[in-house]
Amino acid sequence: MAGVQVLSLTTPSLHDLGPDSVELARCANDAVAEAIAHHPDRFQALATLPVGMPDEAALELERCVRTLGCKGTMLCGHVGHRSLDHTDLLPIFQSAAALKAAILLYPRAPAKTARNVYYSGFSPLVDAAFSCFGLGWHYDAGIQFLRLVLAGHFARFPNLQIILEHWGEMILFYAERIASMDRVSELNHSMATYFRRNLYVTASGMFMLHYLKQAARVVGRDRLLFSTDYPYQYRSSGDTRRFLENSGLDQADRQEFAHGNWEQLTGNLPHAF
Repeated sequence: MAGVQVLSLTTPSLHDLGPDSVELARCANDAVAEAIAHHPDRFQALATLPVGMPDEAALELERCVRTLGCKGTMLCGHVGHRSLDHTDLLPIFQSAAALKAAILLYPRAPAKTARNVYYSGFSPLVDAAFSCFGLGWHYDAGIQFLRLVLAGHFARFPNLQIILEHWGEMILFYAERIASMDRVSELNHSMATYFRRNLYVTASGMFMLHYLKQAARVVGRDRLLFSTDYPYQYRSSGDTRRFLENSGLDQADRQEFAHGNWEQLTGNLPHAF
């Protein structure tokens, strides 16, 4: 599995487009499939979906998994004024659950109203950085996952698997406080259970050992996925190797972190490429 990249269309993907996104998604997925067909040992893919058209998105996800061999899909937070837990978007999650296809929930900039209230008042460059990679991206993605939990998506779809980047987009570090919502959530299971049953987290190039330890404590070592943050941040292969070697994981756990957990997550999907 060494040297494999999982390709996806970058944030915010096609979330802000309407009917035109249906054909754009199909073209993007076909183009990626063609590239993978030339290098099947080098690349894999996450499907691009016309998220603003949920019924069509569900069908495109099925095509991508069953016909093109995609390993899941990537969603990028809110769709217009709707968060991902909105009932309009249920067909996408229903399709993913039926296909056993994971959803990578990647950050995007918060809604403009939130940016104006929380992330503005400095220079344009500082405002943009603050609302995106500085902090806003990560809060927004973590909140989207919590909304899926609180909306009962994992009660509807117990086997649905979500992947959060950047060591869980903040929420793993507030797991104890988040668990206090068990008193009022009226969910079938505790927040901690959903973290350990329905969530995977990736490193995203943040090579910090104390983050790894916290993630392992909250979701379990079998739910840790290695990743870089290319092309947003590039780190040399030497940094990657040093991080893995100094991770404190034994050889078996390092292999699972590096590639085994991903293979386990995606191993039951079709191999169409």
